[in-house]
Amino acid sequence: MRKMIWWSPILLAILVGGALRAWPQNSSEQQSPEKQESACRLDFSLNELEDGKKINVRHYSMNLTGGAYKELKIGTRINVETETGKFQYLDVGTSIHSRIDGKPDWPILDVTAEISNFAVPDQGARGGANPLLRQMVISGSTLLLFDKPMVIGAVDDPNSKRQYQLEVTATKIK
Repeated sequence: MRKMIWWSPILLAILVGGALRAWPQNSSEQQSPEKQESACRLDFSLNELEDGKKINVRHYSMNLTGGAYKELKIGTRINVETETGKFQYLDVGTSIHSRIDGKPDWPILDVTAEISNFAVPDQGARGGANPLLRQMVISGSTLLLFDKPMVIGAVDDPNSKRQYQLEVTATKIK
């Protein structure tokens, strides 16, 4: 029994020392290789076409890592009166929500873009206190290809011969 008591602290020290050396030193070591996320830059182009010819382009960019949704918003916040006489705030402009999911060798990009603006008088704007808003939503998921422009989606404007395309180019950040 005395021999076992004498060896117990030495055995315990060996086990604890080995466990501490095997313990990850930072958060990147804690993730398995297939769970490690890489960062990338997403460059969005909102292309406006009329009769197939590009007449306007707006550019937006964001840096993104896998897993969490990121959001980019540009626009104006307006208040409108509801039926009950209260006011509600609406965001008018461009909002892009993005997330990268999947595995590092098979990343999936989820994107939703909401584009809204005030209707001009010849597009059916009504008189009154509240403005008439036009809204387009383009949403999609695709296999993420780096350094190559990809069209996420396109919508036609019902009041004109215009089409809007959302395009994205992803670049790995080293």
